[in-house]
Amino acid sequence: MRPNILLIVSDQHRLDCVGAAGDYPVKTPHLDRLAAQGMWFDQAYTPIPLCTPARQSLLTGRRPETHGGLWNYDLGSRIPALDPAEYSWPRELQEAGYASQYVGKWHVNPDHGPTDFGYDEWVQLEDYAAWRQERYPDSPATADWFGAIDPVPTADSRTHWLADRTSAFIREQSGKGTPWHARLDFLEPHLPCEPTAEFADLYQPDRIPQWRNFHDPLEGKPYIQRQQLVNWGVEDYTWEDWAPTVARYYAAITQMDDAIGRVLQAIDDAGQADDTLVVYTTDHGDMGGAHGMMDKHYVMYDDVVRVPLIMRWPGHISAGSASDSFTYNTLDLPPTIASMVGVQGPAEAHGANLFEAGEDELTPADAVADREFVVSSYNGQQFGLYSQRMIRTRTWKYVWNLTDTDELYDLQADPGEIVNRIADENVTTILADLRLQLLQQLTTDNDSLVGNAWMRHQLESGRKLTR
Repeated sequence: MRPNILLIVSDQHRLDCVGAAGDYPVKTPHLDRLAAQGMWFDQAYTPIPLCTPARQSLLTGRRPETHGGLWNYDLGSRIPALDPAEYSWPRELQEAGYASQYVGKWHVNPDHGPTDFGYDEWVQLEDYAAWRQERYPDSPATADWFGAIDPVPTADSRTHWLADRTSAFIREQSGKGTPWHARLDFLEPHLPCEPTAEFADLYQPDRIPQWRNFHDPLEGKPYIQRQQLVNWGVEDYTWEDWAPTVARYYAAITQMDDAIGRVLQAIDDAGQADDTLVVYTTDHGDMGGAHGMMDKHYVMYDDVVRVPLIMRWPGHISAGSASDSFTYNTLDLPPTIASMVGVQGPAEAHGANLFEAGEDELTPADAVADREFVVSSYNGQQFGLYSQRMIRTRTWKYVWNLTDTDELYDLQADPGEIVNRIADENVTTILADLRLQLLQQLTTDNDSLVGNAWMRHQLESGRKLTR
């Protein structure tokens, strides 16, 4: 029997800010329960730490550079958005008889919504905004990027209103005997974080621990990282300045988790938990004061490229299982879901099916278990164009910054990625190997950067200044 599919996608959620990660003190009991009942992916990475292109990859299973999704189409130099003619796995589900609904943030194409990519209906963020304006005309959204408290009751907050729309769809479909696919996209915990008082009160700023990589002198690193601080006006911020913002980030995550619990309860109440694949992930992470920085632009730190990924399907995915294989959340999910449902999947997938059929339950696929590295990209946007390509192994991370100093981090000795080893003559062999591995992967994935001989030469021959 084909499973129902609930895909929950948040916006800008760090891996280490899930309770199941066992790291920072963020309360996420419902995500933790999902992980306990399914599989937790400890080494999941986004192929690009930016909203629109990451979401486009989640629909197509391809790296965004191959279909032109270099950055957010609505900020910075104008580029085309994802064409509805491109492959989209929800369209395959629709053709296979799935009823589907998309709720929440879209940010894939300004002129074509989810119904042009295979969904039957779409509940937009604008629908909530109109409902809220009518119900609370004196409670406008904040204009403060550092966050505020949402004055409405939690039941009427955006997180819970969206979750209730998804829950209603699940209840409606549960008695029809046909499979359904629900996608729920939260805007949380993307800045500005605006938790309700109920959740804001859970986290006091003076009790929020510093990020372990908060103090970073940014020595020997690209100019744009210092400029990023100046652009945001945070170059002189202390942890006491950052703590209230991080507290609201925690609170927004816990509030979103509470809303997710409502949807999971709807599945339980409908008696469909055993028949439903539940997936939770995000588009990318968040700096939120790590390295002293705001948001996510112009960096390839694990704070923004390493992301949560959880999958639960009782009887098919072992409860309490974990994978430490390198995983691409938005690239691997399309072929994985297609295989579980029994449809063709993307013909030009840059990801792989995460599972293979076992005697009783699905088992991790060798193609994923054998991965020795992951690659992520960035093409600039918010403060100007800036090309980056990252390769990360278990022990090293190399960032190719085409128009500035490259970065090289020893992840065993320096997990916080503070010391740039790019000019260290003791690691030249490691650097050369990483550059060639990156070149090979970019070539395989048809990245146009290495189709240019002038740029390709930097990786092939190491013709790159270290300062």
